[in-house]
Amino acid sequence: MGKVFKLESFGSVDGPGVRFIVFFAGCPLRCQYCHNPDSWNMADGQDYTADELIRDALKYRPYWGEKGGITVSGGEPLFQLDFLLELFTKAKEQGINTCIDTSGATFTKEGEWFEKFKKLMDVTDLLLMDIKHIDEEEHIKLTGHTGKNIREMFAYLDEIGKPVWIRHVLVPGITDKDEYLIQTRDFIRTLHNVQRVEILPYHGLGAFKYKELGIKYVLDDLPSPENDRVANAKEILECAKYDGWTK
Repeated sequence: MGKVFKLESFGSVDGPGVRFIVFFAGCPLRCQYCHNPDSWNMADGQDYTADELIRDALKYRPYWGEKGGITVSGGEPLFQLDFLLELFTKAKEQGINTCIDTSGATFTKEGEWFEKFKKLMDVTDLLLMDIKHIDEEEHIKLTGHTGKNIREMFAYLDEIGKPVWIRHVLVPGITDKDEYLIQTRDFIRTLHNVQRVEILPYHGLGAFKYKELGIKYVLDDLPSPENDRVANAKEILECAKYDGWTK
């Protein structure tokens, strides 16, 4: 059984084409700008079998077109690695395109976990990963977690040639400083498997959830970045290099 936070039938921004999105419950990160704090605890998820999710997804297959399929998000889908491996194995048996939206926070190249992850990559077509913060100290402050193993995951995906889309959340005063954007760009330049780079402007639309859950929202009253700062980030991260790739 897997723990699922919610399902979305017609996702259009989480991978190519139209996607059936499975939001897994449970996440090891506590990102300050997270807009789904109600997905953090795995125990709050609803039980599903892989067969149930595949059956639900296939109802919408006529709308996917040539490029659509299933995207798993969260929470953190790699937090439930065994279930995810079963789900994607069964998806591939049905010829379904598979995509993982992940922070990479659980990644390790050690032991049984890594052996299962390698098998998961055999049945995964694409990964969506965001670079939370390129600076290690700032990454820990922003997420409560090291970024070292996440960068190791980027390197491994590059090594095996697994396609990746990078999405960077632009947070005023935190991730939008030019020095950090330049370091992020230089890191992306070391990778050869990146198909797309996107800027996601920060917004505080999920702040009400923190109040409902009795959790302090530390970015309260922080505005979204101005248009010129978004344009600046796109230019520095060379997002235009990927305009030729058609969704």
